[in-house]
Amino acid sequence: MSAFGWVIAGALAILTVATIVGAELERRARTPEGHATIANLNARTRSWWVMALIFGGALARGSTTTILLFAGLSFMALREFWTLAPSRPGDHRALFLSFFVALPIHYWLLLDGWYGLFAVFIPVYAFLILPAISTLAGDVTDFLSRTARVQWGLMLTVYMLSHAPALLMLDTGSDPAMLVLYLVVVAQISDVAQYVFGKLFGRTRFSPNVSPSKTVEGLIGGWAFAVAIGVALAPLTPFTLLQAAGMSLAIVVAGFFGGFVLSAVKRDLGAKDWGYVIQGHGGVLDRVDSVIFAAPIFFHLTRYWFTP
Repeated sequence: MSAFGWVIAGALAILTVATIVGAELERRARTPEGHATIANLNARTRSWWVMALIFGGALARGSTTTILLFAGLSFMALREFWTLAPSRPGDHRALFLSFFVALPIHYWLLLDGWYGLFAVFIPVYAFLILPAISTLAGDVTDFLSRTARVQWGLMLTVYMLSHAPALLMLDTGSDPAMLVLYLVVVAQISDVAQYVFGKLFGRTRFSPNVSPSKTVEGLIGGWAFAVAIGVALAPLTPFTLLQAAGMSLAIVVAGFFGGFVLSAVKRDLGAKDWGYVIQGHGGVLDRVDSVIFAAPIFFHLTRYWFTP
């Protein structure tokens, strides 16, 4: 079996164990509160089954399918962002261009492997063109913050997230699909481990105003566990064990701040979740927030240090 096959098989084995344990815990729950907590965990596990199969299937199919999957995730995440973020009629042209021009062109550049234009298309050209288009509506009310929301939504959900499949462009001497798998597995394991360690050992709230559920104990335990997983997966990558520890630490720290920053945005908008697409998890943006911040950091560290 290939390295990719072993990782996918390991993930499915973990999900199988989690499903069996969750069913048993739900059967033994004695209080309504305990039953609700276990039911939520089981809902999350069922969603992880679907996400693991979709993501693993896309990677197995090749780079084109993987890039198209992330393009779809970007579209859904951008939609969730604008479902909560306030807008005015004067923003509609810029929003149309964000969804139906900037996003497809950006991912087409990725499919084409045109790194030079991929790197600057959104942060330079879209950054300049979108506010210019918005001025044509003649609506200057709250123009600066409205323009910032248009630009920031596109940067977060399209530009930054697209750096995960952009890893497929890198020539590191190892299978680039393994780099995508490494990034996503470490980032998502960190999220799950922080949640589990926080539930089991959490006592000290990290920042209740931003994210009431995050604890210092959860962060320490989750980060340590995710880094250990990153080191164990080093043979899939061009990294030595020590390098894998450093790279996985960069992923989990950046990923934490991705979730933390987007939690602050949600609180500002008066929402608990970005959406309800994924049972037990909220929306797509709730699930990929850590990858959004971790992907460009991991991409550029890998590109700078591990490519010719």
